[in-house]
Amino acid sequence: MTDFMQVMSFIGGAGCYVPVLVVVFWCVSPRAGAGAVVVVIMSGALNVFLKIEIHAPRPYWTDPEITAHEPLATFGMPSGHAQSAAVAYGLLGMLAVRLAHRAGAPRPGSTIAIWAGIGAVVGLIGVSRVYLGVHSAGQVLAGWLIGAALLVAARVLEPVVVPWWQNRRLRVQLGLSLAGSLAFLVPTAVAVAELRSWRWPVTWARAIESAGGSVGPITLVDGAAVTGTLCGVIAGASLLARRGWFEPGGTPWRRIARVPIGAGGVGVILLAGWLAGDTSAGIFATCAVAGGWLTAGAPEAFVRLGLATRDPKRSTRHSQDALPAGRF
Repeated sequence: MTDFMQVMSFIGGAGCYVPVLVVVFWCVSPRAGAGAVVVVIMSGALNVFLKIEIHAPRPYWTDPEITAHEPLATFGMPSGHAQSAAVAYGLLGMLAVRLAHRAGAPRPGSTIAIWAGIGAVVGLIGVSRVYLGVHSAGQVLAGWLIGAALLVAARVLEPVVVPWWQNRRLRVQLGLSLAGSLAFLVPTAVAVAELRSWRWPVTWARAIESAGGSVGPITLVDGAAVTGTLCGVIAGASLLARRGWFEPGGTPWRRIARVPIGAGGVGVILLAGWLAGDTSAGIFATCAVAGGWLTAGAPEAFVRLGLATRDPKRSTRHSQDALPAGRF
C-alpha cells in the first residue's frame, strides 16, 4: 500500500504534471497548454505564500505516533499536492472533454467517465498525502477547496481577461507579466521577513531530522523560483502570440523531437543560473528566462528547425489566441 501511495503522491507533484502540461503546449494544443501552465504556476505561487504565512506544522512534526514517509521541512497548510492536483488535473479533464468532442460525437457517458477518472486521481492524491503522514485531512481539504476555487475562477475570468489582454500593447503585456509575478512575490517576501526571528520548535526540528531531513532558515527561494517562472511563461506566451502561434500538428516523430529540444534548453538555462549563484534575485531571473524559453524560445526553435509550422491566422495583434490563457 505504501508503494501505491507514493506513486499517487508523485503523480500529484509538480515533477509529474508540469512536464505533462508543457508537452500538451508543445505537441497538442499551444493555447490550452499555455493557459493551463499559467494557472498551475499561479496556484503554486499562491500555495508557497500561504504555507509561509500560515506556517502550520505537518502531522508527523507534532504527533510521534505518525510515521513520516517524506522528510519535508516545508510547512503543511494548505497541501500543495491537493491544491495543484485539483487545478492541473481539472484543466487536463477540460482538455480531454474538448478533444473528445472535437473527435466527433462522444459516446454516451464519456464525459462522465473522464470526470470520474479525474476525481479519482485527485482524491487518491489527497489520500496519499494523509497516508504518508505529511498532511492532515484538514490540510488536504483546504488544498482541494483552494484548487477548486482557482479552477472555477480561471474558467469564469478567462472570457474577460483574454480580450482585455489582447488589446494591450506588447510592452504593456510584458510589464504586466512582471507586475503579476511581483503581486505574488512581494507578499511572500513580507511573510518570509516576518519569520526572520522565528525559530523552529524543538519537537518539530527533531521530527524532521528523525525522518532524514534538516531544518534551516525560512527563505524566499521557492517563492522566487515559482514567480520568476510565472513571469517568464506569461511574457513568453505574449511574445509568441505577437510573432505568430505555431501549429502543434505534424508526424509523430516531429512532435516527439520537440520534447528533448525544449527540455534541453530548459536544462542549459537552469545550469547557467545555478553556476551564477543562488540569490533570490538570481533565481527569479533564471526561472523567468526558463519560463520564457518554454513558451517563446522553444516554439521558435521548433519552427526554425522544421519541427513545426507557424500559424499565420494567429499572428495578428487581435487574434483570438493571442494570450497565454486558454479555453478548455
